[in-house]
Amino acid sequence: MSVQYNSNSQPHPVAWRYGGNQMKRWRTKANVSREELAAASNYSPDTIKSMEQGVRMPTPRVLDVADELCRAEGLLSAAKEYLQREKFPARAQDFLEREKEAISRWAYDALYIPGLLQTKGYARMLIESRYPPLDEETVEERISGRMERQAILAERKPPVALNFVIYEAALRSPLVDAEQLRHLLEVSCLRNVVIQVLPFERAISAALLGPMVLLETHDHERFAYTEGQLGSRLSVDPDLVSPVTERLSMIRAEALGRAESDRFIERMVDQL
Repeated sequence: MSVQYNSNSQPHPVAWRYGGNQMKRWRTKANVSREELAAASNYSPDTIKSMEQGVRMPTPRVLDVADELCRAEGLLSAAKEYLQREKFPARAQDFLEREKEAISRWAYDALYIPGLLQTKGYARMLIESRYPPLDEETVEERISGRMERQAILAERKPPVALNFVIYEAALRSPLVDAEQLRHLLEVSCLRNVVIQVLPFERAISAALLGPMVLLETHDHERFAYTEGQLGSRLSVDPDLVSPVTERLSMIRAEALGRAESDRFIERMVDQL
């Protein structure tokens, strides 16, 4: 299985599509134009169109206004409790479902501290600086979702074996402060977590190709996940899993050991 997403072809939640479809059906039945609904709910017609197509989540306000204009007698307003903002980008949702099933997770990150190891402050800086910019409610949902994911570090039973290799460039980012570095040291104390640093002088070509994650499930099925600026890919295909496994193994072999990595991060804290 291979799932590939890009910015032009991301799946949207079924609830969004169904809610938008029902809103369009009621509007058409009541002979209410898209422009009339837009004006009454203080949205643009294009935004209403996006909601009806399931590209955007129908908001509580537009559902209530549509319910009244279309005389739906509460049937459209009732959809509000089933529509929730997604806490993660659409392109990552399949990967995150597999992550919940994982018994082991190996990862390499070249430019950013991995999401599972981020402090709330660091996560906020990354999410708020996303382009195109996100609205405030989405920012808060994304931050909340990222913090909730971190339950995998210590709350799962049996524990998930987690290995993180972080390129020195990610640690040297101006976004990384002493609090974030200390957090890495705290997490590295967990018995099921290994954090390794790949210093600049030990970088190999495979380390410059971007982030990679390898997941293993209870059924011993392995999934490879790779991500770039314009798309991501989740696959169980051995033709992708095999090279990701090999690259991760090469990078881990070049990275500092667990104790050395802790001392490396400690020195960075002392220098701040």
